[in-house]
Formats: sequence, C-alpha cells, structure tokens
Amino acid sequence: MADLRFWFDPVCPFAWLTSRWVEEVARQREYEVEWRFISLRLLNAHVDYDAHFPPEYEAGHTAGLRLLRVAARVRDDHGDAAVGRLYTALGHGIHDAAPVEGGTPGHDRRGTTAFVVPVLTELGWDAALADALEDTSLDEGIQAETDEALALTGKDVGTPILQFRPPEGLAFFGPVISRLPDPEDAVALWDHVIALASFGGFTELKRSLRERPQLRSFGVEPGEVGTTEDWHGGSRRQKR
Repeated sequence: MADLRFWFDPVCPFAWLTSRWVEEVARQREYEVEWRFISLRLLNAHVDYDAHFPPEYEAGHTAGLRLLRVAARVRDDHGDAAVGRLYTALGHGIHDAAPVEGGTPGHDRRGTTAFVVPVLTELGWDAALADALEDTSLDEGIQAETDEALALTGKDVGTPILQFRPPEGLAFFGPVISRLPDPEDAVALWDHVIALASFGGFTELKRSLRERPQLRSFGVEPGEVGTTEDWHGGSRRQKR
C-alpha cells in the first residue's frame, strides 16, 4: 500500500509544483507515492468555458484529459510506477520550457501525437501508446478516479488532491504552492501541512492572491519570484 496518493492533471501548473515538492518529501521520508488521475476537463464538464474561463483554458483542460488517457494506457501496460515516470516527463515538457509569444510552450500541441511520441520514445516505450489520445473509452476510468478524489474532499476543489496513508487517511486539496521550498525545508513544510490537515475541525485556509508560478512556462526562472495575481476561483476565472 502506498504512503500517499496524489491526484493530478498534467496541465495544471500548481499540481506540477506540488508534485515536485512531494517527490522531494517522498525521497527524504522514503514514502511510496501512487499517482492517480483527476481531469479538470471532466471536473468542469458542466461549466460554460466561454463565460467563465480565459480563452485558452478549454483547450488546455482538453489536452490534459487526452494526456491522462495516455497515462491510463501506460498504467495498463507498464504498471502504477510508470505513471509517475510519465507525469515527470510530460511535466518537464509542459511546464519547464521557456514561454513563447502568445502563450506558453506546448499550449498548441499538448495532447497531440507530436508532443507525446518523443516523450514515450525517451522513456523507452512503444510510440503506439500515443493512440490512447483519441481513445474516449478510457474516460470512464478517468472519471471514476476524479469522482474518487472528490468523494474524499468535496466538489469545490481543483488539483492536486492528496491523501496521506490511504485508503482511510486524511485527504485534502492542495497545498497550492507557487514555488518550491529548498530540500532542507521540504519536510518541515510537509509536517506543518499534515499537522494542520489532521485537526478534525480544520476546513480551509485560503487566499486567491498567488504569485505567478515559478515555472519557465510562466516566464519565471528558478530563483525568481513571480508577480502576484488574483487567481479567482483558483484559475483566474472571469466570473463564477
């Protein structure tokens, strides 16, 4: 049994940052992490994207769902541990490349064969796994894992969702971080988060003002602090 379950959508920058922190904590504490799926596109299936989100969000969330289909096929063929390897490789390609004019790198090609095949090749896997991008039959399983996460936290959340010591352990949305702690601070931050979330009466600690994520895809280099922005609803929605 894993020590920690981590639900992710590969296009979410905050899930990516939290995952890199969790990887460092897992290394130091010798935790086993189980990577599970939550789709922002399925989570927002009822939402009018044109009315509620900036223009690029629907394409981004759809790309995330397509990439999760590939992750589901990778899990079927190579096992649970392979999902973490794939997420790491996809994340570097999506989040750690420099921005380009008019958007972040990969925004026009995330969720395409041209983006996924080189990742699969680098990992030593069959490029035919990219066919899963179009396989909507995989959405049922992705929806089930999305529902599983929401059953642990409630529905007014996003990504990531973590559960410590599953299947009975505490679960929560976040933490949402805009930059990585130093390795020597990573475990201390983890212990603070777990202590807070472990209190039975704790519900929420939140602010919508966030630093722009410390990712090259957002034009913020390692060591820099991003401009503070208001991420209304956690995703810069235009309105609720």
